[in-house]
Amino acid sequence: MGLTRRTLLKSSLIAAAGCRTVWPTPADVAAHAMVGDVSADRAVVWTRAARPGRMIVEWSTRADFSDARRTEGGVASPATGLCAKARLEALPAGADLFYRTRVEDSPWVQGRLRTAPLDDRPVRFGFGGDTVGQGWGIERSLGLPVYRRMLDERFDFFVHSGDFVYADQPVASEVTLPDGTPWRNVVTEAKSKVAESLDEFRGQYLYNLLDDDYARFHREVPLIAQWDDHEAKNNWYPGRRIEDERYRERSADVLAARARRAFVEHTPLAWMPDEDGRIYRRVPYGPHLEVFVLDARTYRGANTNNRSPTGEAFLGAAQADWLIEGLRSSRATWKIVASDMPLALVVTDGDDYEAVANGEAGPPLGREVEIARVLTSTKAVPNVVWITADVHFAAAHHFAPERAAKDVDFRPFWEIVAGPLHAGTFGPNALDPTFGPERVFQSTDASVVNAPPSAGLQFYGVGSVARDRALTLQLVNAAGEVVFERRLEHEAE
Repeated sequence: MGLTRRTLLKSSLIAAAGCRTVWPTPADVAAHAMVGDVSADRAVVWTRAARPGRMIVEWSTRADFSDARRTEGGVASPATGLCAKARLEALPAGADLFYRTRVEDSPWVQGRLRTAPLDDRPVRFGFGGDTVGQGWGIERSLGLPVYRRMLDERFDFFVHSGDFVYADQPVASEVTLPDGTPWRNVVTEAKSKVAESLDEFRGQYLYNLLDDDYARFHREVPLIAQWDDHEAKNNWYPGRRIEDERYRERSADVLAARARRAFVEHTPLAWMPDEDGRIYRRVPYGPHLEVFVLDARTYRGANTNNRSPTGEAFLGAAQADWLIEGLRSSRATWKIVASDMPLALVVTDGDDYEAVANGEAGPPLGREVEIARVLTSTKAVPNVVWITADVHFAAAHHFAPERAAKDVDFRPFWEIVAGPLHAGTFGPNALDPTFGPERVFQSTDASVVNAPPSAGLQFYGVGSVARDRALTLQLVNAAGEVVFERRLEHEAE
């Protein structure tokens, strides 16, 4: 195998680790807030408090909170990593709202949100993935600049499609760039080693919040949070044994359970880890948009050669059935499927395969069988678009049955790959022909290997639904330049 982002990291960090200094600690993350899974009348407000106590939230239609409504949330305690959540209900639809939260009598932390409309008001959302990967952390002079740029977009909401943190990838205090200049990372205790304990996983999320632009973006832009592998361990699947000398804990199941708890604690999902819940879910946003958030980690089978003619689990049967039924029953004009991994890009795990594709032409095999069932079972559903990240370059793929393997019949659709947001950039993966993809756009070539965020090769996606119900899809670089754009007219039911 060639040099990839999955094999490069360990050697680069070893080379840079000779000068490690620990800068701030989790205690420096005082109080923060986010809002997420917003619909027409509901939202979830999250806080990480500076000390234990009962969470209080006020929301208002006015910046001075002169018409504030108050609700209580959960209790922030050491058992929850000082995190708590509150569900806001009976919100006015299509409204710009202000919220503020605190624990008892501590200072307020204020943010804003926009609820989904009930009419044809335009909706604009962002998407992407991969934050603080490949050893590129919060650079002391740059921070996480793409979040500053994305804040100017004033999205109605943002979908983070996996690798929200890199719990398996520490950052060194200094890395030498190809031109000889230093990249100086902020380093915390939790980010100086791979995460194994619950507190170390929690520390991954607190690290990102040390960046002011990142923290402000999440206070002001409602989040739809999705996880993938790096929230726990690269390429993990249930039952995997970790063969990595940096780890004392070698069970992927143990690491994933701790990672899942930290992910749910530190994102504005509608539930806490002690409740019965799941990460895959539907998030409706008005009459013309609904997001289906997948979980391609929890229910997958082992990574194999991915060629079983009877199929192998990726989403798992229950989640695949849920997606099929959800797409069929959705009344939204546009159905956005947020997948934490791409459909046709070949992603390897040593000699095995990590994503859906197995790199061969011909009929669906392995995990492709499950995806083929989803596609063929939803052939009658119009206006479905897939968005994803994971591969550290940006691309636009159009899938069509006339280019696909025989006996795979489905409605043509687009998949937009965005990212990385702040991680190493790499050249493009090979494209598997089974589902008939055409690579309409790609952002990088094969010469790009772990380019730093300062190289200008960070990308995010934008989706805009107009009053006429057309959906415009864009890919945008960190400088705000649109590098790909396609307007899609909606098809009638």
